[in-house]
Amino acid sequence: MTSPLSGRRVLVVEDEMMVAWLLEDMLADLGCAVVGPAAHVNQALAMLDAEAIDAAVLDINLNGQKSYPVADALAARGVPFVFSTGYNKDSLPNSYQSFPVLQKPFDRLKLGDTLAKLLTPNEPGV
Repeated sequence: MTSPLSGRRVLVVEDEMMVAWLLEDMLADLGCAVVGPAAHVNQALAMLDAEAIDAAVLDINLNGQKSYPVADALAARGVPFVFSTGYNKDSLPNSYQSFPVLQKPFDRLKLGDTLAKLLTPNEPGV
């Protein structure tokens, strides 16, 4: 059986290498092609310019720097993304409240379900 995520290119933006490696493993298990990881905003923006991206998983706090410029660039390109954070969703600025959030820690099933929803177009009447 083919996963709806098979072959999807997912950008990982995460500054904690152990978490990035775990994310890479989970995404690979889901059939995704991992782009990154990027540990800094500028690195993520460069990858976004250089690579075809289907979706992204963004840690909000990158060593004290917020990933919002990456979120803005993804949104401007129409690339779906999810924030990955240990913070409560209510701590996000109002302009980012409508975006999905994966609360750390999360498992592969939750990651897969979230990405599948992001990458599946809404059907009329649903």
